[in-house]
Amino acid sequence: QVQLVESGGGLVQAGGSLRLSCAASGSIFSANRMGWYRQAPGKQRELVAVIFSGGTTNIADSVKGRFTVSRDSAKNTMYLQMNSLKPEDTAVYYCNIFQNSRNYWGQGTQVTVSS
Repeated sequence: QVQLVESGGGLVQAGGSLRLSCAASGSIFSANRMGWYRQAPGKQRELVAVIFSGGTTNIADSVKGRFTVSRDSAKNTMYLQMNSLKPEDTAVYYCNIFQNSRNYWGQGTQVTVSS
């Protein structure tokens, strides 16, 4: 089993920054893909950023240049540094890990950006 716990969400003004963390525990494989997704009210869940165990990243165009994803493999923790936040970034942010052909999800953390 895998457990994912997100933290770091909150309310911030437009232009501000937040740093999300995702702590993974349980049976974590050395080769996996971790990622951040978000879901705004009335919209589908969308990919924000992924990072592979080798360090390669893929960032959505909508946040490129503002968000950075990183991971500390020794701690099984992933981070999402969010800068220059916009009201349209408001959403529930979910941590995801894909390993051994299975997806695991965290419970989500709310990010609200006020204008």
